[in-house]
Amino acid sequence: MSAQRLRPLIEAMASQLEAAGLSAANGLGQGTQTPFDEAAWLVLWKLGLPLDCDIDELGDQPVAPEAAASVQALVAQRISSRQPAAYLTGEAWLCGVAFHVDARAIIPRSFIAELMADATLDHWLGEHTQRVLDVCTGNGSLAVIAALTYPEVQVEASDISADALAVARLNVDRHDLGERIHLIESDGLAACTGLYDLVLCNPPYVNAKSMAALPAEFQAEPALALAGGEDGMNFVRRLLSQVASFMSAHAVLVLEIGHERGHFERAFPMLEPLWLETSAGHDQVLLLTRDQLPSP
Repeated sequence: MSAQRLRPLIEAMASQLEAAGLSAANGLGQGTQTPFDEAAWLVLWKLGLPLDCDIDELGDQPVAPEAAASVQALVAQRISSRQPAAYLTGEAWLCGVAFHVDARAIIPRSFIAELMADATLDHWLGEHTQRVLDVCTGNGSLAVIAALTYPEVQVEASDISADALAVARLNVDRHDLGERIHLIESDGLAACTGLYDLVLCNPPYVNAKSMAALPAEFQAEPALALAGGEDGMNFVRRLLSQVASFMSAHAVLVLEIGHERGHFERAFPMLEPLWLETSAGHDQVLLLTRDQLPSP
């Protein structure tokens, strides 16, 4: 049997994923948005090729029959199990940074990472920015990106889940940031010490109706990291009632709430946050200064 070429193999795997009904609205969105990108991730990972390689440049590279068969088996597993690709490969990327991933923690995909990487947040930061808190750190990806982006800061990263923190530890160690990132097992802010100059939070915010309709891939993630109660705002209510007392005078809170802007505005009609532009638009991440938050 003759060797297959790389790009036709990716295209064939993408066709299989598409035929299985995988799309941005059903089963994708945990690192990729299209069947082609999902197929490229799986194929390149299985073949040991860099995920950021130029597929057009390498498209004619031959793939041995046994290697192509292993790719086919992985894609078949992806389709039959409906496990996220990241859980099958054990790795995911966010803003070009690689992270270990497994089913103990949510897959990294926060738009807050973009806002650090593209310097959007720099306007509110300065020499006073010394301590950063990442609440609901999960896999630790935002804490790691904060430490990499702001090399002078100390980062505390909290989560209620010991399992998630075990994954976060792997990622902190992977990037050799153990001296700058301190992991805290904490129910919300309960075990946090303050005062912080920047608070990041990508909390559980999915409302109950949306939780019930999640594709199987998202249901494979820890519900604790996703479910935000009837309107998605359960954790956010508690956070906003407490966080000001953990913030320094010039601190800001950067909060991701996904597709829940309507629920947020109904829950907090007196707040006037700044909605920050990301690749997903201007409805998913907001910023509040300490002075805008309820007094402790």
